[in-house]
Amino acid sequence: MCAVRDMSAKPPILIIEPFYGGSHKQLIDTLVECLNLADYEIFSLPAKKWHWRARTSALYFSQLIPPEHEYKVLFTSSVLNLAELLGVRPDLVTCRKIVYFHENQLVYPVREVKERDCQYGLNQILTCLAADIVLFNSNFNRTSFLDNVQPFLNIQPDIKLKHIRERIEKKCEVLYYPIKFHAFPNKRHIMDADMNAGIHEEPNCLHLIWPHRWEHDKNPKLLVEVLLELKKRQVDFKVTICGESFQAVPEAFEGIQEKLGTKLINFGYLTREKYIKTLLTGDVVISTAGHEFYGVAMLEATYCGCMPIAPNKLVYPEIYPKENLYNTSNSLIKMLYNWCRNPEVFRKHRDKFFDYFTFDRYSAQHLVPKYLDKMRI
Repeated sequence: MCAVRDMSAKPPILIIEPFYGGSHKQLIDTLVECLNLADYEIFSLPAKKWHWRARTSALYFSQLIPPEHEYKVLFTSSVLNLAELLGVRPDLVTCRKIVYFHENQLVYPVREVKERDCQYGLNQILTCLAADIVLFNSNFNRTSFLDNVQPFLNIQPDIKLKHIRERIEKKCEVLYYPIKFHAFPNKRHIMDADMNAGIHEEPNCLHLIWPHRWEHDKNPKLLVEVLLELKKRQVDFKVTICGESFQAVPEAFEGIQEKLGTKLINFGYLTREKYIKTLLTGDVVISTAGHEFYGVAMLEATYCGCMPIAPNKLVYPEIYPKENLYNTSNSLIKMLYNWCRNPEVFRKHRDKFFDYFTFDRYSAQHLVPKYLDKMRI
């Protein structure tokens, strides 16, 4: 699929997204809102069959991108094998080639080692070598990728590849993912307006939200264990489990509606409008992830007024204060149990958190100009 335009015009910016959905789509859409239509052309594929997109999208786009062009900048995500594309389309080599890493395959968790297909990690290493600028959405993403380049290459048995990390590292930068906070209502502002109008928030059970992809790397099993333990301890709470599901419902979620009963007030994917309304009713947003390089959903929910709780690992220590991080499942249960049992005490903690947490460094208004500067013609 490509953008519709006057075919006589030859735009200078080529944008390629093999997985045009979720955060990948949000990023592209946010950037092009600030570009003139005549300045860019987008080539994309729907966000499904990720593994095949990583394998074959370079060949597909090589046939789709017009041979006659005046591209000066090529912007893509690391799903594309850039080295393959340039190999069959050498006319694109002269572009300033910018690759954005939403994630990296060198540390992607697999349930069994034998399930790891090394080709995906190798594709990303080759893409970095072919690029001029490599952007990561967090320091954790950048560091975890670079630190694992050599160990990853050492897997192959009979030749040694040296100095690859050094060649890649000098191209690498961190540019946080731009979130359009200005498009979200802010619960804190709404609460302030209610207080000024004499409307007071009544103490009631806390609304817990888990807004993540329904896949094993987000650890739904831990979420279920925590929720069932809270129910067993007979504390009052309600919970929303939402987020996209690209495959079958995780085994951990089987029977969860019967087990939680009326405590589970939303279960399944929500439309954008319903999602935002749900976030505004939330008190706590929970991550149980075993794999996270940024966490757009966590920051969106936090902006809408939810108190974040996340593992003390991955990208989370880079974003949230240590008071919002847990080390073990028991510490997560203890934190939620104490808050659910004492909603008024929780709200004091939440107020204190929002007194000093700033969203500016993650906002589209702050970050998009930095992206456009990289893409300058």
